[in-house]
Amino acid sequence: MKLTLVRPDSSTEAAALDFKQEFLDCGETVINGSELLDKTERYADWLKSVTDNANPEAVSPDWVLTDTFFAIDENGRTVGIIDLRHTLNDFLRDFGNCGYSVRPSERRKGYATEMLRQILKIATDAGLHALHLSVERDDLPSVRTIVKNGGVYERSFRFAGEEADIYRIALTEDAPQ
Repeated sequence: MKLTLVRPDSSTEAAALDFKQEFLDCGETVINGSELLDKTERYADWLKSVTDNANPEAVSPDWVLTDTFFAIDENGRTVGIIDLRHTLNDFLRDFGNCGYSVRPSERRKGYATEMLRQILKIATDAGLHALHLSVERDDLPSVRTIVKNGGVYERSFRFAGEEADIYRIALTEDAPQ
């Protein structure tokens, strides 16, 4: 499978809006890992936020340094989105270092597993030692994606009445527990 992670810019607007619309058309209002693409009206506003949050000197004071990528397939279609949060603040402690989504029409094709595999390399190159990922307990496809990439169950928590679990993926042998 050929999948490329691409940072959003002005040239990705039409594909991003098409990606977002497919979720809405399927009745899904949350796009995990999208840095609020699902909640932002104007692409230009979202792009500014994502660009700022990827810059250590411009990151929002209430957020953390975050890299966001679209996943583009071999045909040039945006099939997913994934983000990498370099640190965790109090709010993110139960949400983890990474979120991702695959567009509804492209699920169950291995894209999420490959997106996460590629983000692990980016995280390692950025000097991270381990990633924590949260997943709703009943989201078995995402649990499988995380486990295929080395995820090990760490703990559980409740959010908005839902049971969720945190998995840890060690990136280096000396990753602190």
